[in-house]
Amino acid sequence: MSEREEMLERIRRALGRSKGSVPSAPSYASEEWPPAGQPIMPLIAPADLVGAFEAEWRKVGGLPYRASAPQEFDEVVRAILRSCGATAAVLSRNPLLSRLRLADRLRAWGTSAAFWTAPEPPRAESSPRQSAVDSPSAEQAFREQCFAATVGITGVDFVLAESGSMVLSSLTEGSQLASLAPPVHLAFYTRPQVLASLEEVLERLSPRLNSGRSVVFVTGTSRTADIEQILIRGVHGPREVHAVLVEETCLK
Repeated sequence: MSEREEMLERIRRALGRSKGSVPSAPSYASEEWPPAGQPIMPLIAPADLVGAFEAEWRKVGGLPYRASAPQEFDEVVRAILRSCGATAAVLSRNPLLSRLRLADRLRAWGTSAAFWTAPEPPRAESSPRQSAVDSPSAEQAFREQCFAATVGITGVDFVLAESGSMVLSSLTEGSQLASLAPPVHLAFYTRPQVLASLEEVLERLSPRLNSGRSVVFVTGTSRTADIEQILIRGVHGPREVHAVLVEETCLK
């Protein structure tokens, strides 16, 4: 008997099987599975969506907040900026940030703010060589600002309650580097954006409806345990992720 056959024989004995036997497939009663078309995860009541998201968000290392008035909003954001020593921020193009007049607020608090803007098409009088050498594109400039910034600020497309995830797309954010490159990611969302299940998110992100959109799911901080199984945060992305619920009363 070869070493391989001896090893397999020991495994068979440990499992109580004989050579040549085929294990029977496990049987499951049909009532153990949800009816066709029904979600596998427990349903979350609409009134519990935000609380469920916040609970799951904390489990994955995220920090949740709520702001129900302009003064409270300012206090929450300024506390986050102070905690990470933010001196420079990059902002996505999400419309919620404009409604919050966030760039003006940041500048008033002494934090510089850079925006994502679509690259301008090259001018007719400029040769391709001149455009590439004499002035970097807006896209490249923003990329450099993202890697130099302390904090990246975005909105979201959706918030997923069942897994504690934020869903961001290129359609609403523009460049998604603001959520990936800086060491701190600060995101804002509203109640109508909170969805219960992945099925609901995927239905709204259907390629039929959103051709050309790239999507990022943010589930807590960046983390890895590849080296000696020691958990390290912030290796491949932000080490801090903050999610702020913005109530409608903050937008009036």
